[in-house]
Amino acid sequence: MTQQQPPAGDTPLVTLTVERAVATVTLDSPRNRNALSARLRTELSRALADAMADDEVRAVVLTATGPVFCAGADLKEIGAALAGEEVEPAPELPEIFEQIMDGPKPVVAVLNGVARAGGIGLVAAADIALAPKSATFAFTEVRIGAVPAIISVPVSARMHARRLSYYFLTGETFDAETAAEAGLITQAVPHGEMAEASERVLEGLRVAAPAALSRTKQLLDEVGGGTESVPDRRAEAFARMGELSAEFFAGEEAAEGRSAFFEKRSPSWSR
Repeated sequence: MTQQQPPAGDTPLVTLTVERAVATVTLDSPRNRNALSARLRTELSRALADAMADDEVRAVVLTATGPVFCAGADLKEIGAALAGEEVEPAPELPEIFEQIMDGPKPVVAVLNGVARAGGIGLVAAADIALAPKSATFAFTEVRIGAVPAIISVPVSARMHARRLSYYFLTGETFDAETAAEAGLITQAVPHGEMAEASERVLEGLRVAAPAALSRTKQLLDEVGGGTESVPDRRAEAFARMGELSAEFFAGEEAAEGRSAFFEKRSPSWSR
């Protein structure tokens, strides 16, 4: 196991550990409900970059400590900035969302509890999201006179349109089972079963071929809007996907995968 070390004398707000090809990025600022302060965003961006660049890493888990996964923006810090106080420069949320969405490794959000506002953006940006049934969600922006503008990009790609309209406009709190039904999370997990559920996902990712896994994540982004099924684009889409399929079937990973299958052994990349 390797662990990202904070600067001397600082207590990190985000930690990074790597074990069995999985990097775990943990928000660790429970005193302010893991709010997205400038410092937390800086450390989160750095941890994500390090995880994505690590050749030993197959997938990334994003989780948190305390009873809250992420409460969203740090409102005290925003108020200070608007009052003219100096706030340390830091990556903004669009950059962090793009790191998660466009990074070459799948990201699995494993929630420990409540998610609000910008914290839900992190959940939506992840490729897979698991939450305990006790977790709750709310887009609270309209109730404090703000607009859920930036998070609408990842969230609208996940949630069904009618549910998205309702919860964006009302700011009403909803539970994990509703979040799963609405497409925001992958699964609402019964109490006490989160470790088992997340490990099941990670075991699936650990046995996936690295290059194929990365390209499949990219593929899902390409076809996510449904435009590939539009009749006048279908032939073009099939042609491109045929080329992609042939490229990977002829590659080294597929050759190793076939050999492992016929020899009844695990492939060389399996962790």
